[in-house]
Amino acid sequence: MAAAVLAVSGCDARGGDADAGGRDATPGSGGGRGGTALAAVETLTVKGRAPRTGYEREKFGRAWADTDGNGCGTREDILVRDATGVRRKDGDRCKVASGVIAADPYTGKRIAFRRGDGKVDVDHVVALSDAWQKGAHRWDAGKRLRFANDPLNLLAVDASANRRKGDGDTATWLPPSREYRCRYVARQVAVKKKYGVWVTSAERDAMRRVLTGCPSEPLP
Repeated sequence: MAAAVLAVSGCDARGGDADAGGRDATPGSGGGRGGTALAAVETLTVKGRAPRTGYEREKFGRAWADTDGNGCGTREDILVRDATGVRRKDGDRCKVASGVIAADPYTGKRIAFRRGDGKVDVDHVVALSDAWQKGAHRWDAGKRLRFANDPLNLLAVDASANRRKGDGDTATWLPPSREYRCRYVARQVAVKKKYGVWVTSAERDAMRRVLTGCPSEPLP
């Protein structure tokens, strides 16, 4: 799966690294500040897809580790970043009990969620399996852990849309919400550029097609 399903059942339709209140997300989480996403596509390495052999979620470390040292797992951090009206479980400063995704980036709809209701996933924009087949199988454990928990690569989204995505790349899946596609593809480009994940020729061509329609879209 491209994302781990939230035990909490929870982006900002504008995309980018901001929460619903317009504040910047985790500083320094960008994939290469400056320039356009369309120009950045041309910097990505193009190669064929490697076998999925050996892929396991565990190869990217314990799910939702506390990589920023704030005492809370990454899943909870992303929910707080992307949702509004967040309420935490009584007596727990980290676990999100409920909240609202004001405009889900993948579908455009409003999602009110409660922990355990299965409405929201935290998605890896570049799926772990996709990354594995395009270079991550060669990385050390530390780099895979950082990739899996990088806020640049994570969005709180509609669970059903995310599960339809699976581990698809730009050539095989785009968000149903056309308004978000430029920002979605720009984020995939940023993540792949930041970590040196390669793309297939079909994927590069799909990225070009989307971003040609929004040539000034910045790289997150």
